[in-house]
Amino acid sequence: MLVLTRKLHEAIKIGDDIEIEIVGINGDQIRLGITAPNHIDIHRKEVYLDIQEENDQASQISTDLIKLLKKD
Repeated sequence: MLVLTRKLHEAIKIGDDIEIEIVGINGDQIRLGITAPNHIDIHRKEVYLDIQEENDQASQISTDLIKLLKKD
């Protein structure tokens, strides 16, 4: 893990296309501004994990359905 220190309005570049800027600091919270191409999905980690779990459940249902259909 790379750990960097940034101040308000300073940024981090990831490759040529992604920039993360500190746009606000309020106590122990920071606000990040992220500039990235439209084809890159950006989610909070907890939302991303929820999406992954839902996708896993949906794929399992599809697999179970295919198994049931093959039995007939």
